[in-house]
Amino acid sequence: MRLRNYSPKTIKAYLSCLRRFVRYFRPRHPRDLSNSDIKAYLLHLIETEGFAASSVNQVFNAIRFLYVELYKMPYAVGAIPRPKKEKKLPVVLSGEEVKRIMESTANLKHKALLMLIYSAGLRVGEATRLRPEDIDSDRNLIHIRGGKGKKDRYTILSTTVLSTLREYWKAHRPERYLFEGQETGKPYSIRSIEKVFSRAAQRAQIGKEVTVHTLRHSFATHLLEQGVDLRYIQELLGHGSSKTTEIYTHVSRRTLGQIQSPLDKIMISDAARRVKPYAG
Repeated sequence: MRLRNYSPKTIKAYLSCLRRFVRYFRPRHPRDLSNSDIKAYLLHLIETEGFAASSVNQVFNAIRFLYVELYKMPYAVGAIPRPKKEKKLPVVLSGEEVKRIMESTANLKHKALLMLIYSAGLRVGEATRLRPEDIDSDRNLIHIRGGKGKKDRYTILSTTVLSTLREYWKAHRPERYLFEGQETGKPYSIRSIEKVFSRAAQRAQIGKEVTVHTLRHSFATHLLEQGVDLRYIQELLGHGSSKTTEIYTHVSRRTLGQIQSPLDKIMISDAARRVKPYAG
């Protein structure tokens, strides 16, 4: 997997899936398993373990790698169907809710981090890997290196965030990464950022089920509501397909929130009829 330039996150996930797979069938060796055995295992994950379709698909990918790439046994997984993915819409924060989250964060480093993630639509892993030289203040751009799919891209740099970053830089002077953990030269951990956001959302009294990734969803949705072309949003987010970006049309107030309910139209018309004309 390293030779194929798989990301460390993918390698870790595949190895975890395969360890679980091997333990399930122990002492039988994976080479001795049939197509029916593998199907039964995937069904076990869905019906007994309660795995989501996305998780089962990741297991399927790991098993496929094992049989096709290592064992050269493509027939073992060739006829196994993949679970259909759930079509869940992302949770989106309003502009007021985003503001409350930022204002509830007193720590300068934490505030700069959350502001940057929202303002540029970053994945949390991309934020942890940013280096000071990736901030192009002259062009108001951020250089994202090695994003999802090993792709580089540029995204926007907010002037408000730039001011906060300069204040943060003067106070902390990070050496290698823009946001470092307690150990100098090491990036701030994803888990720590998730905790920072969770606490900020609680202080801001956000009633929705949100994660730090919700900031990225909100960034895309808010841009769409401002009238930004979907193609530009796709580029800013680093999506390989426009179909991935199109999900935000289903949660945008620009496309849904401006539609008047027929009940409102009926009630307004009824109220208008009851108003007596002024007799003069």
